[in-house]
Amino acid sequence: MKLSRIVSNQNGVSRRQANQLLAAGRIRVDDSVCLDGQQEVTRFQQVCIDDTVIQQAAPAYYLMLNKPHGYLSATVDDQHPTVMELIEPELRPHLHIGGRLDRASTGLLILSSDGVWSRRLTEPAVKIPKVYRVTTAYAISPETEDRFREGIWFEYEQLRTSPASLEPLGEREVRLTIYEGRYHQVKRMFHAVGNRVTSLHRESMGGLTVDGLEPGSYRHLSAQEVSSIG
Repeated sequence: MKLSRIVSNQNGVSRRQANQLLAAGRIRVDDSVCLDGQQEVTRFQQVCIDDTVIQQAAPAYYLMLNKPHGYLSATVDDQHPTVMELIEPELRPHLHIGGRLDRASTGLLILSSDGVWSRRLTEPAVKIPKVYRVTTAYAISPETEDRFREGIWFEYEQLRTSPASLEPLGEREVRLTIYEGRYHQVKRMFHAVGNRVTSLHRESMGGLTVDGLEPGSYRHLSAQEVSSIG
């Protein structure tokens, strides 16, 4: 929301008065005086008129979890354990999941209170690389790499996936890099070339990597890691 709107939303403060307060240097966003009423302010920033807080900063949480097999990427479920059960209870109400993994898949999962930030991880137009270690039921054919590089046509969405790259690790194992995050994308891509995924482990998203984090464990992201996603 624009800063001028936040200021003028307060009882008794008109838009004209808000502009005057801004021009006089009486508005602070976090610890900095702000003169620009068009500046976008998130709910995670504090806004003050002089020493009076008119918007309290909401807590911003950014976590990575090494998801183990058998857990749902969901907040609650009647039949299966969910990844939220691996998180401290006091954090759970603030978090949503960015870039889900199905119950059988493992690896990097992001949980955050900042929806705008986490959507960048999965938004196809942003094209943040996502790296998976994939094992398949059958030997991976030489044509698979070419097909993935060209993009796979998804009939339901009426679109072709962005070019993906394969690093062979064995007859039935590869490291796959994709740049989207569509529904069951990896499994659907291999299905399109006549193969089937038997295990899927997400190693990284952008510069965020799950290396060194034990299955079922999580940690808070550093400020540098958060800013690397933009």
